[in-house]
Amino acid sequence: MKQLECEFDMCEQLCEHPQTVCLAKAEMIPNEDAYRMADLFKILGDATRVKILHALSRRELCVCDIAAVVAIGQSAISHQLRLLRNAKLVKFRKEGQMAWYSLNDDHVAKLLSQGIEHITHD
Repeated sequence: MKQLECEFDMCEQLCEHPQTVCLAKAEMIPNEDAYRMADLFKILGDATRVKILHALSRRELCVCDIAAVVAIGQSAISHQLRLLRNAKLVKFRKEGQMAWYSLNDDHVAKLLSQGIEHITHD
């Protein structure tokens, strides 16, 4: 079975299409952008961070509330929020002794929404 699946991934005859290859190369994402995009998806490749982002897509939350919603300790939440902040996915504001977090912008909400839509699509 494995051999048959592999055969479908390959052309039966080696034949490049120079015009199509040239167009695809011209439209290719620059290397630096590809690496940055891969890093973004690495950040999104953690279920805890996805849960945090999902919660923040609904409303602004303080660190204590995020810890309660995700059901892990504040120090672990703080670590995850630092990673999300460094990736420019979330932002925070201080109000007295409280740190309130929200999504950085609408792009993050759209990215999360599209991902959820993709995995739940039949």
